[in-house]
Amino acid sequence: MHLAAHFPGVNNTTVWADPRSGSQIDFSSFEHLARTAERGKFDFFFLAEGLRLREHNGRIHDLDVVGRPESLTVLNALAAVTERLGLAATVNATFNEPYELARRLATLDHLSAGRAAWNVVTSSDAFTGENFRRGGYLDRADRYVRAAEFVATARELWDSWTPDGVSRPFSHEGPQFTISGEFTVPRSPQGHPVVIQAGDSDEGREFAASAADVIFTRHGTLEAGRAFYADVKSRLAAYGRQPDDLRIMPGVTVVTGDTDAEAQELAYEIRRRQVSPQNAILAAEQVWGTDLSAYDPEGPLPDFDPVPDSGITQGRVRHGDPLETAARWRALAEAKGLSLRGTVIKTTARQSFVGSPATVAAELTAFVDGRAADGFILVPHLTPGGLDDFVDRVVPILQESGAFRSAYTGSTLRSHLGLPEPVWKG
Repeated sequence: MHLAAHFPGVNNTTVWADPRSGSQIDFSSFEHLARTAERGKFDFFFLAEGLRLREHNGRIHDLDVVGRPESLTVLNALAAVTERLGLAATVNATFNEPYELARRLATLDHLSAGRAAWNVVTSSDAFTGENFRRGGYLDRADRYVRAAEFVATARELWDSWTPDGVSRPFSHEGPQFTISGEFTVPRSPQGHPVVIQAGDSDEGREFAASAADVIFTRHGTLEAGRAFYADVKSRLAAYGRQPDDLRIMPGVTVVTGDTDAEAQELAYEIRRRQVSPQNAILAAEQVWGTDLSAYDPEGPLPDFDPVPDSGITQGRVRHGDPLETAARWRALAEAKGLSLRGTVIKTTARQSFVGSPATVAAELTAFVDGRAADGFILVPHLTPGGLDDFVDRVVPILQESGAFRSAYTGSTLRSHLGLPEPVWKG
């Protein structure tokens, strides 16, 4: 089993109003979570990226905190206070350029002695695009075309130095990028930093099968995980790759208590605090495609059908078929007597594993043994102490059963993940 720690973003996944929550920007918060992950022998520390402030009708989301530092800068600092833990930066391929980003990632790999990773993301969000001179956003197909050439170009740059340290000129000419010259950073300890792909769309799966070492996904049930696992692993052969060349690690949340019942009560309270009235209206608008600002979040769901392909959701993340989602929400609200907000709380629950430490350890192991995942990226709801309980109470059970390592056996992130060294393509 592989484990990673996700430092939550500034959004409502973290219950920032909890008195135990610390700063989202002080280095001590990042250091605390990273040191906890390394104490637990995790594979890597995973840092999200924030390129915009989330807003709704001109108002910043009421549960978000404003301000998130740049990922690679934070990870370079963490390299100095950790020894074995992998360091993964989320960096957008829609708005950056290959030469500069390849240089920064290779630098992190050198400074950390082979522990760097790049979580490649694309952006569909129109509001993010407005922060850049490119403006707007790219359609889904265009985003993945650009990302695929971006990663391929970065690999060419990393391979422009020979393994024995000789620099050679590079030249890349393609539909997205035309660059040439000399790359300024020697080949790094891992050859190429580990590449992570976030997303589980069909385009994302294909991209991961062709180019990624780890896929960061989300699926809610063991059955859904098995189907995803089998589908993605089956795609690798088309690219001359073996199933173990790609690790599947869904992002999950964990809530533990002394008993299963106590954990369930705690999980519901966390979820209630993660969905404010404003968040509930926003979630409903993304389904109905209509301005619902006049609706009472504690009242009933809209009694009309969603508007497909509405302009109000343009450039935002979509969540399946709106008509099917609305029908499912209405059925649940009627059966349980739920308000609009109550329905959103129930239908968008994020807690993946809830129970006593023994229950959580058994369920995590069942996912890996059942070929639904190779490991997990844990997303705590508290910053920076949200992993303490898991590392102190769940990890020892996993180690005792042999499901998870008790000590690091290698020094690079590739060695933790059991990934092959990239073949130099001179």
